[in-house]
Amino acid sequence: MKFILGTKGKMTTVYTEEGMAFAATVIIATPNVVTQIKTAEKEGYAAMQVGAGDTTDKRVNKAQLGHAKGKALKVFREMRPRPTTREGAPDTNFPELGSTIDVSAFAVGDKVTVSAISKGRGFQGVVKRHGFHGGPRSHGQKHSERSPGSIGGGGGRAGGRVAKGMRMAGRMGQERVSVRNLSVLQVHPATNEIVISGAIPGRKGTVVEIRA
Repeated sequence: MKFILGTKGKMTTVYTEEGMAFAATVIIATPNVVTQIKTAEKEGYAAMQVGAGDTTDKRVNKAQLGHAKGKALKVFREMRPRPTTREGAPDTNFPELGSTIDVSAFAVGDKVTVSAISKGRGFQGVVKRHGFHGGPRSHGQKHSERSPGSIGGGGGRAGGRVAKGMRMAGRMGQERVSVRNLSVLQVHPATNEIVISGAIPGRKGTVVEIRA
């Protein structure tokens, strides 16, 4: 089980020895510390919690402060649980409380899943949010290029109401997105950097989860 928290950095191009070029994202993952081991007997599920990022006591709430001090650990800016499951069954190969996880846990060629919060786009219309084509500017239509069209109503298919799940304008982005089957292209333990193929969600500085 491989898991680490990091922050999204810049994008770059990585060239392999065979001459192939890959668009890649650089993730800065400073060493994580295992802050809690959750068990099915106590918490109801098996997981480990890791902490990453330096912060001060005044920047965390009392619950987080007590959680860290009770285990003789320092406080972290981010603490996330990672369910430790393997092939549908709990993984009993737990790391020790207080142990460190760094980028050297990953190797070139590993297939990983990256999760992060996507960029917030604000309130958007149906063309940008759902890919609607809009209407033609012809036959008397003057201002309907990006309009959604009919949403139901009347005595039609929905019986005079708007059907659940109707694609309409609304807030876009700012949600958890996972990208699967990305490849680890480079690992740099000296600089705490891991280079992963493709683009990942979020802006620069977004906290990302990498798991294999």
